[in-house]
Amino acid sequence: MPFSGPRPQVRVRISRSPAQHYPVFVGRGILSALPRILHRLAPAHRYFLITDTHVASLQARGLLRTLRRQGLAAHLLLVPAGERFKTRAMKARLEDRMLTLGGGRDSAVLAVGGGMIGDLAGFTAATYLRGVPFVSVPTTLLAMVDAALGGKTAVDHPRGKNLIGAFHHPRAVLADVSVLRTLPEREYRCGLAEAVKTAVVGDATLFRKLERSSAAILLRHPRALEDLVIACARIKARVVTADERESGRRAILNFGHTLGHALERLSNYHLAHGEAVAIGMVLEARAAQGAGILRKGDAERIESLLRRFGLPVRVPKGADAPSILAAA
Repeated sequence: MPFSGPRPQVRVRISRSPAQHYPVFVGRGILSALPRILHRLAPAHRYFLITDTHVASLQARGLLRTLRRQGLAAHLLLVPAGERFKTRAMKARLEDRMLTLGGGRDSAVLAVGGGMIGDLAGFTAATYLRGVPFVSVPTTLLAMVDAALGGKTAVDHPRGKNLIGAFHHPRAVLADVSVLRTLPEREYRCGLAEAVKTAVVGDATLFRKLERSSAAILLRHPRALEDLVIACARIKARVVTADERESGRRAILNFGHTLGHALERLSNYHLAHGEAVAIGMVLEARAAQGAGILRKGDAERIESLLRRFGLPVRVPKGADAPSILAAA
């Protein structure tokens, strides 16, 4: 029977096996296709929809009803919203709940939310009964352009972010840009930071397009968002295909993150991830320009675009160079 759902705009190929890949669906109003996508790409006896308490009221409960109307056994597992809950303890609570609900090797996980949920749910899927499939349904711009792609899953540790994790690729990614209409402004701008990062390291043409289209992007024009998510997904897919395990080229995707993660920790996570990455990019771009890696004026263009998107570009008070480097 032919598949009647949306067509994937991007395919991420896994380098260890050229035959393996997973589709990335991008569009407007495509969440209704989730049951068909699951039937085709992640058939399971039982689905565990992992989300946070904020997304549950916006999208996840509706998706749960959609799955159940199609006769699928689906359970909603809630996590408190916030990076501070991306922990081993929270992962253990999810695993305990899945076991209690009868989850077996024929189960699958649905990660519905932002980057934090993608990391936590993906890592849970990677280790539950030695690994079960999962499908990523990103609901933030940051997750759509970056976190949902690439197979990196993890939880945080008191000594740093994402220190305990695994590579576990989703069976599919379903990015419905319609959900971004309700995304809080601060979270939306954090996603723009990751889009800028992707353009800086992956495509000068995309960077120029961001400069030209910044007004439409800030207004969340649907077509502009579709184009942005597809462009970023293609860049990341290309990088991940060439270096799945981050042993070489994929490290370029960490631009802004080394110092950004340090700033997050120093702020006790009062700085959002995208905000910290924006500041980290400015600092790293200045250093790269000073070392001759970036051309003269490039660091200023990066900073200008981040400012245009309403992102911080200055180190917060109380965070000096020694403390940032010590936390990096």
